[in-house]
Amino acid sequence: MRLVAAFMQMVRWPNLLFIALTQILFYSCLYLPLYGNPNWVQLGWLLAASLLIAAAGYIINDYFDLNIDQVNKPGQNVINRIISRRWAILFHLGLSTIGVVFTMLATRFDKWYLVLANAACVVLLWLYSTSLKRKLLIGNVLISLLTAWTVLILFFLKVPFSAAYAADEISSKFFRVSFLYGGFAFIISLIREAVKDIEDMIGDERYGCRTMPILVGIRATKIYIGVWTVVLIAALVVLQLYILQFGWYLAVIYCTLLVILPLVLFFKRLFGAYSPAEFGKLSSYTKWIMLAGIITMIFFRIYF
Repeated sequence: MRLVAAFMQMVRWPNLLFIALTQILFYSCLYLPLYGNPNWVQLGWLLAASLLIAAAGYIINDYFDLNIDQVNKPGQNVINRIISRRWAILFHLGLSTIGVVFTMLATRFDKWYLVLANAACVVLLWLYSTSLKRKLLIGNVLISLLTAWTVLILFFLKVPFSAAYAADEISSKFFRVSFLYGGFAFIISLIREAVKDIEDMIGDERYGCRTMPILVGIRATKIYIGVWTVVLIAALVVLQLYILQFGWYLAVIYCTLLVILPLVLFFKRLFGAYSPAEFGKLSSYTKWIMLAGIITMIFFRIYF
């Protein structure tokens, strides 16, 4: 049981549940109302692939972050304490390989570009863990893109590249909604990654990382986070004004109370935070905002 608990901690099981919820809601609340004809087996293969590749990414991140985690999160990294480094690397390779194979099964050996994309995710997660996360902004942008990809891969699974900009009304609507959620996931992830950089600044600096708070300071990083927060709030406000014309009142109330107002509160708390513990709370807070945003997919099931 101790090994199982350590393994689940290593693969960040709450984050995996979040990915699963996102893809299931996207499929059932956005795709099915527009296209119908569900293929739950195909979704199952792709969902399993996404979870395995993400889990492998968390493992390899912990593998290369042992020293940093001893400073920032003492006692939380299970590698070398409960699970050996050798088994960690084997888990990473095994989960990554199975994840790519499951992508092939999900695409029925057809859409090769999605298989290549998920294989590229495996490589990029390795590069992120070994070097890219230690560089200014590159790692943050990469993780944000990969977060958005958990949504967009389902779009491209159902709509080929050649038809992504199709003129028919259904495909056009699916395109807009898919990239709306992909964009939301990207921006909120950019915000969260920058907050985490401040939270982990002490250990990162000790081991030669060149993240934004180390290079330009905490104040400048807060301004960077604040700008993205304002951009996201403004975009969401405009979106609420747009959908009011369709009578989606319940969706507007929900988004205002559980997404926009929490973002405003986050912005206020950001400039009053100074300790790693405070930034840790802000990082967790952004997770709940992302979850609230993803749950809004339910309203498309209601109103479509």
